[in-house]
Amino acid sequence: MKDNAQADVVIIGAGTAGLTAAIYVQRAGKASLVLEGNAYGGQIINTPDIENYPGIAHISGFDFATGLYNQAQELGAKIEFESVLEIVPDGKGKIVKTREREIHAGAVILATGVVRRELGLPNEKKLAGKGVSYCATCDGAFYRKKEVAVNGGGNTALEDALFLTRFCSRVYLIHRRDAFRADAAEVEKLKAKDNVELVLNATIDELKEGEDGKLSGVEVVDKFTGEKRIIPAAGLFVAIGQVPSNQAFAGIVDLDEAGYIVAGEDTRTSAEGIFAAGDCRTKSVRQLATAAGDGAVAGLAACQYVEA
Repeated sequence: MKDNAQADVVIIGAGTAGLTAAIYVQRAGKASLVLEGNAYGGQIINTPDIENYPGIAHISGFDFATGLYNQAQELGAKIEFESVLEIVPDGKGKIVKTREREIHAGAVILATGVVRRELGLPNEKKLAGKGVSYCATCDGAFYRKKEVAVNGGGNTALEDALFLTRFCSRVYLIHRRDAFRADAAEVEKLKAKDNVELVLNATIDELKEGEDGKLSGVEVVDKFTGEKRIIPAAGLFVAIGQVPSNQAFAGIVDLDEAGYIVAGEDTRTSAEGIFAAGDCRTKSVRQLATAAGDGAVAGLAACQYVEA
């Protein structure tokens, strides 16, 4: 059991928003403590090549996240790997409870990010790690010279498909519509690949299991004709959206119907002294640059709250 601690600002989540907030808190002369239940970096750590962050033409998600992590630490931020269970009011401040201890905070920044959405098919969990994956950059190399499928129509799905074209014999991109939500530039890049097949207006109906207990293919159904087709695939990479991880805080801050923390561009939530930054909050654009912007705004706002 760790001793109880205190910090001017406790930041929950060590993704782009959380680490940026820590940098701004430290530069403002306050003490920050970042709590992360998993690994630092958030979703961006799985992106092989970032090309849309201002001032940096190309960088991997891992290198970008590691740079933020190191910068925050060098400025004196404490980053510890603990899962937060609850936040309770404590006068003007807050008590942040983890499994190990209670931490007294002058202000709290929620930067919990999101997790990838599952398909919800009967044997999906059984085949997870046996052909079904939610991270192409993590697992793609296991399918070298094999046929794989990607499910989704946003930037993540197209990035995954582009990454897989480098070493997979064929990549099927399955999308429920005939148009993509992804950036037009990413769509054109993918269309230029000769080992990609677009399977549009289709949804995955069933995951096929081989005799070896691993994924052998996916059955898709055409939305309009109802026609079914089995696509041979040793791997399926699911990229159909994201889910916020905010239920632990539902009793202290307002959430919208989708589970995102209700907070505007000032990052202020319904609870005084609690701020929300990054993909976990209500917003129309969820990009790396907006996560960093949220982190800066929340970090400075939290410091102002502590000083008031």
